[in-house]
Amino acid sequence: MILDELFQSIQSDAPITTVLMGIYWTVVATPNGAGMAATFGNCKAHGEEKIRGVGTFEGMSARTLAEFAYSENHLEASLGIAALNALLCPAGPVGVELNAFHVLADWGREKRVAMVGHFPFAEKLRARVGELMILEINPDEGDYPAEMDGQIIPTASVVAITGSTLINHTLDNLLKLCNPNARVIIMGPSTPLSPVLLAHGVDIISGVQILNLASVIRTIGQGATFQQVEGVRLVTLDAEHHITGKA
Repeated sequence: MILDELFQSIQSDAPITTVLMGIYWTVVATPNGAGMAATFGNCKAHGEEKIRGVGTFEGMSARTLAEFAYSENHLEASLGIAALNALLCPAGPVGVELNAFHVLADWGREKRVAMVGHFPFAEKLRARVGELMILEINPDEGDYPAEMDGQIIPTASVVAITGSTLINHTLDNLLKLCNPNARVIIMGPSTPLSPVLLAHGVDIISGVQILNLASVIRTIGQGATFQQVEGVRLVTLDAEHHITGKA
């Protein structure tokens, strides 16, 4: 399981200094770095599904909170992935500052692209690729339901998967569905900047580094969508850029 391998790759633990769960994004910070993840809400009635230990996270071991990533409670899993990303965040600049849109527009020219998760640039991308098929848990008009992944993903030459699939524990299966010859990218702020993902048939990972925690907390705490979040750097990594640490 990829999540197991990510945990095995953690080099050191640190105490949590900040936890914020905004309507769209969750942030966990330690003295050594900070991480983000999508706030993956559920449709249950208010109060029906609670987060364990609320009010006790500051000072807790970040690795302990990261264990929430295994939870079937998606709100807990959001906290867990944010904590995991805080522990795995690179110490300095890595990769190239590049939006995943540009990668997909290049790879997908005259090709069939499968995208897991409806990203804000989806319609702009549709005009740049041969065919775009979007899989969504809550599909918009023109999207396909997530249950059709086994029919769509194997037919795609390019596959883009949201890092939020770590939160709902579907990433491993989605990667198994990819055609061996397909080019694969995992993207979005939930994506760990870890070479572990590159060892599972993934060509590129595209996530974020938090550069100014105060700005991130201020904007996410006020309900920011990702386009409104301040204080982050878009990072795109392949095996070469991760290993060499090129900026």
